[in-house]
This record gives sequence, C-alpha cells and structure tokens, in this order.
Amino acid sequence: MPGAPPPPPPDPATRSRVEGRVLDVSDAAAVARFAEPADIVISNAIGPLDPGRSQAEQADVFLDVANGGTHAVLRSFGPVLRPGGRLLVVASSLGTLGHLPEPLRPRFDGVSLDDVEKAVEDWRTAIHDGTAAEAGWPEWINVPSKVAQVAAVRAVAAERRDADLAAGTLVAAVCPGLVDTRASRPWFSDFSQAQTPDEAARAVLDLVFADVDPATYGELVRFGRVLPWRS
Repeated sequence: MPGAPPPPPPDPATRSRVEGRVLDVSDAAAVARFAEPADIVISNAIGPLDPGRSQAEQADVFLDVANGGTHAVLRSFGPVLRPGGRLLVVASSLGTLGHLPEPLRPRFDGVSLDDVEKAVEDWRTAIHDGTAAEAGWPEWINVPSKVAQVAAVRAVAAERRDADLAAGTLVAAVCPGLVDTRASRPWFSDFSQAQTPDEAARAVLDLVFADVDPATYGELVRFGRVLPWRS
C-alpha cells in the first residue's frame, strides 16, 4: 500500500543459507572428509546409463556412484547423524529382493554392509568376466544396483535400530516413484504417471518431516508406505 511502512528486517537468527559444494561420492575418502554432524542427510547420486552403449562399458562408473556413493554416505554420515536426524537413501521400487533370482537373494538378505559391498564387487567382476548372465544377474544393471542400495540401508539400520528409535532418528530408503529426468527419459516411453523433480522432492521431504514410524525404519518407503523387502 502507498505510504505503508517497509516490513521489518528478518531476524538474523531465522535466516538460512544455501551453500553448494562439489563432492565426488565415488571417492569414499572425500565423503569422509566432507561429513560433519548433520540433522538431515539425503543420498541421491546416480550415474546415467546410455541405452546405446553396452552396460558392461558403463558398469564401473554407475556402480561407483550409485552403490559406492551409498556405502560411503552410510559409513561416513551414520556416525555423525544427530539424534532425531534423518538419513535417507533415494532408491527405487526395483530395490526389493524379489527382483533378483532366488539363488542371488542370500547375498543381500540379512547381511552386513561389508557383505553387501562384497556382493557388489563380485557382481562387477562377473560383468567384466562375461559370467554375470550365467550367474543369474539381471541384464539391466539398475536392478541389482537398487537391491544393493536398499540392502545397504537395511544392514546399517539393523545395527542401530533400537538406539535410533529411542532418539527419534530415522534411517531408511525412499522411492519417489518414476521421475521425469534426463536419466530416465531414454529408458521409458510412458511418462504420464511420472513425477516432476519438484514432486519427487516433496515425496522425499514428506518422509523427512514426518514423525518416525517404527514400521518405516530401515525399510524402502514409497509415498508413505513400506514396500515389502521380500516381495
């Protein structure tokens, strides 16, 4: 309104600052140096796959980012997560155990983070040796990668569940649904039900700001509902 006094300046105590930094999540030492006490940690790194290239050609970069990055974040930020905090790994509904052939499932079910890392490295070796198909690994590397991400979250959560729930802390994997991005565009033809990046972010933040439900702890959560691990 004309003549109205200007609004008061914001209270310095309520100001926030967004600071961007570059971090190579495939470098575990760099992640360890970067980690500091935090209330909210969201791991959401992915290496794009090109359908026009052999997946074996792309496996190292993809696994280093998606799986190596997940492992590094869990190892480095788990110990410094503040009580009542949130440590979330963005994964996919492809990350449930039933997407793997039955003989491979014990490699990821009820195991430690070290075991998950070993399974991923054995799979990487099989890709390069040309024995992955014979061993039953799915052709699309995104599937075992997502299973391994969720298995890594479950492994870490199993070790700290009681203390975290007592403190109101959540460790979980989250699936925001299909998101319309340049990484997903080459692989899908129907995006009518896809989330925009903004919508996907809201799905993740809903879990960040919700009260901790013990049923979601250590699980893969999609739009507030747990996707059964052994489905």
